[in-house]
Parts: sequence; structure tokens; C-alpha cells
Amino acid sequence: MTEFTFADTVVPIGATDDDTHEVFNTPPVLAGYNAFDADPALGEALHREGAGWAEERARDLGALVGDPSIQTKARLANRNLPEFRGYDSYGQRVDVVEYHPAYHDLMGEAMKAEVHSLAWTASEPGGHVARAALSYLWNQIENGVGCPTGMAYAAVPILKSQAETRPWAEKMLGTTYDPRLVPIEDKTAITVATTLTEKHGGCDLRANSTGAKPVNGRGAGQPYLLTGHKWFCSAPMGDIWLTTALTENGPGLFAAPRFTPDGSRNRMFIQALKDKCGNRSNASSHIEYRDAWAVLLCDEGDGVRTAMTDVHFTRLDFAVGSTGLMRQALSLALHYGRHRLAFQRSLVDLPLMSNVLADLALDVEGSLALAMRVARALDEAGGDETAAKLARIGPPIAKYWSCKRAPAFIAETLECMGGNGYIEDAPMARLYREAPLNGIWEGSSNMVALDVLRADERDPGCLEAVFDEVNAARSGNAALGAACDALKDAFADKGKREFLSRLLVEKLAHLWQAALLIQNAPTAIADAFITTRIVAGHGPLFGRLDDSRAVSELLQRALAT
Repeated sequence: MTEFTFADTVVPIGATDDDTHEVFNTPPVLAGYNAFDADPALGEALHREGAGWAEERARDLGALVGDPSIQTKARLANRNLPEFRGYDSYGQRVDVVEYHPAYHDLMGEAMKAEVHSLAWTASEPGGHVARAALSYLWNQIENGVGCPTGMAYAAVPILKSQAETRPWAEKMLGTTYDPRLVPIEDKTAITVATTLTEKHGGCDLRANSTGAKPVNGRGAGQPYLLTGHKWFCSAPMGDIWLTTALTENGPGLFAAPRFTPDGSRNRMFIQALKDKCGNRSNASSHIEYRDAWAVLLCDEGDGVRTAMTDVHFTRLDFAVGSTGLMRQALSLALHYGRHRLAFQRSLVDLPLMSNVLADLALDVEGSLALAMRVARALDEAGGDETAAKLARIGPPIAKYWSCKRAPAFIAETLECMGGNGYIEDAPMARLYREAPLNGIWEGSSNMVALDVLRADERDPGCLEAVFDEVNAARSGNAALGAACDALKDAFADKGKREFLSRLLVEKLAHLWQAALLIQNAPTAIADAFITTRIVAGHGPLFGRLDDSRAVSELLQRALAT
């Protein structure tokens, strides 16, 4: 059994003669382990989906998950929140966000590991798969840093699309974190903020009112001046803000740097930071443009579609991230259950608790398999038509289910630890507050479910490509085959499918996960998934497994920590 150390590297005070009680039956902090080596499903998926070359990278990052000093930095970054400083001591406008040093240290570690960039810098095939594995692991360290790294990952191809912004994309691939607020050309690496929504628009980007007027000519690559207000700006200390604004011919997507070409500060103003439920180490704000200088990244009127290119990558990242959240919560609950005694047995050995923990582990197995499969589709999309269709429809499917499942999942793992899971001294409370956010970012559950239908309507063959994946695994499995046929019929009913789209996308996600587990996971695990998620239909509760073999197999894999 692995010996763990205290996350804060603090030695407990020894007993004294006047102590009122003996401290016993208290689990040690989960630290001193490697989250990659402890997760066989991750290693299998990394190799299966074509990025086995990245194993050592993933193992190095997995060691950081269990590093006590890194865990301390994650706690400090979330307890010492970023602060907005609008003016210096003499009243000059400065517009800076000040972070605790722990946040900067974590950003440095993430960028050094290429959590933000490996999909675009990998010399081997499988860059998106490798980068997905790193993001899954990073989300077990600290989630606020996952916002700027995820946005950088998604922004690179859009910035590369224009000659004027291509040098910015290259700087975004840098691995030496540079938090200074200086012109882009003076930095070792840059980060990006994203600010699309306005008070009155939300997900409806066409309802925005921020305006853009050309400086000289019109069109992609040309400079414009932006004026307006954005209600959510994530990571506003980014060196570039990706933003939407209305041109004469409709919405455009723009890149606004913090400094203009003449070296002066751009007229982009932070108004205040949000006091958020979770994701607290990462600053979010509302901002204003007052003739801010920006480069148009697309044709006038094509801003929403172009923004969705960025959103497509971040949707996969949120599916990966939510799965990482679930895996970390599961690890904490399993560790607690293994070290805590009740009724003369470890919690994990109590029949009902073992059922609950195994059922939770089953969700992680399925969600991880799906996210990594979708990442492979992105890797192969450029040269394979079927992969391109899966790359279009896969991210919203994976995001819908994983992000929707994470809050209930983490609530259950928190309950496995009782009151000890609910206090802020432990990371479980942080995961609990973080979990709902991924379901909001880059389109709420309704928007994402409708995007699956939109993919089917605008890119015929996307939905059929998923069903082909399921059909490849249905041989000899009557339950999977019957469920697949029934779901095809339900999607074909265009009069009802929008009304039922949440249910249909949930079932589609489960069918795809089931097919992947049938083909790749131990038989007992795949059978348990079919029984509980396909035959019975997944309900809101955990602890519904009826196969002791599956329970044993799942706990053995998940208890590798």
C-alpha cells in the first residue's frame, strides 16, 4: 500500500499528557502518488487513440497531481483570490489583475507541460489526444489555470488564419510563462482572454450590440475600432482578447491586443471582477471597449460561425476537464474509503459503499473513453471524411454528457466522505463548486444538445457516423443493437426531436461509450455499463450495480492509487 504525505508538508503535532482524546481512524491526505500510473484507463486510452508517444509527458504531469507542494499552491491560489487594481496611487488608469504567486507558479507549470499547446506542436500524430490527456490530468491539479490554457488551445488555429495575427499564434505556443503586461513582441509567451457575451444576449451572440468600425479598409485582417461592453471576460489579463462585435455587414470575430502597434495601451478597460461560485483562482470580469484597436479574423458577418470554430475545441476541453474533475473526486473518495473504518471494516469493503464507488468509477471509464475517442477524431479530421464528421458532432455530445454528469457525480463523492468532504480545507469542496461551470461555458446544456441536431442537419452524415461506431460493436449484443435502432428512429422524428434533444443526446453519449467499452474495456465493466446505462436507462442515483465481478474489476482499476 502506498504511503502518503501531507499535502501542505506539515508535520502533525504529537500527543501530550493532557490531550482529551486520541486521534485515530483519520485518513492521510491523498498525496505522493502519480495520477497517470494510478489510472490504467487513461494509459490504455492514450495508446489506443494514437498518442502512446506522450506517455512520459503524461506521467510527468501525473506526478504533479500528487505533489504536496503543487497541492498547496492550488489551495493557496483559490483561497487568495485575484484582485483588480484600476488605478495607481496617483490616479493613473492601470487596469491590472493581481494574483497570488501560487497562481503564477501553476501557470508556469501548465505552460511548461504544454497543456495549452501540444495539439499544435506535437511532431508525432495524435497531438489532440496527447493534449487531452494532459488537460485531463491538469484538471486534477487546479481548474482556474485550465481556463487560460484551454482558451489558448482553441485560439491558435483562428489566430493562424490571418497573416496579421499569425505571429501572435506563434507566441501563444510558447512554454515559458510570462505574466508581464508588456507588448506581445517583448514577451516569451502570451495568453488569451475570451469575451463574447453581453448582458442582454447570453448565448445569442447575434443579439450583441458592441460595434466595430473600420480604420481603413474592410475585411479579414483589417484593423477596426471597437466600442461597447462585454459582461463576461474570462482571464482578462490575457495579452489578446478574442471578442465579437457588429460590423456594417453583421457580427465579426476580432483579436484585440492589450497594446496597439505604436506601443501604447489599447483602450480596453476592466470594470470589475466577478465574485464567482467556483473557478475562483481565475479572474473573470466585465469589460468595456472605447475605440479599442482590433484585427478582424474573418469576413464581416461571419463572426459567429468563426467563433464556433474556437468554441468547438473548448467544448472538447470542457468534456475532458469535467472527466478530470470526476476522476479526482473519485480518487479522493476511494482513498478516504480505503483508509476509513466503519463497523470494523474499511468503508470501501462495505457492500453498499463498494457498489456506489464502483458505479462512480464506471462513469469515469465511459466518459474518458468517449473524450479520448473524440480527440482522435480531431487528429484525423484533416484526411478522413468520417473522422471529420465525428470531429464535428463529437465535442457537443461529449460536452453535454460529461459536463451534465459532473455536478451530480461530485456531490455523490463528497457524500462518500461525509462532513470531511464538505469543508474547504479539503479539495473536494473546490471540485463541487467547480463542477457546474463547465456546463455553462461555451454553451449551456440546451445549446449544446441543439448543436448536435444542428450538426446532423447542416453536415449530413455526422449522426450516422456515430451510429456506425455503435454498430461496429453491436455484434452479439442484443441490448446495444435494440437501443441503437430505437434511438435512430427517435432522431428521425424531426417533429419531436428538438423537444426531446436532451434525452436523445444523453442516450447517444451512452451508446457511444458502451460501444467503446465493449471494444476496449474488461468484459465485466462493459457488461455493467450496458446493464445499467443502456438496458435500465441511467437514473440520477449511484449504487445500482448488481454484478460483483464488475464491482471488483472497477475498484481494482480505480484503486490503483
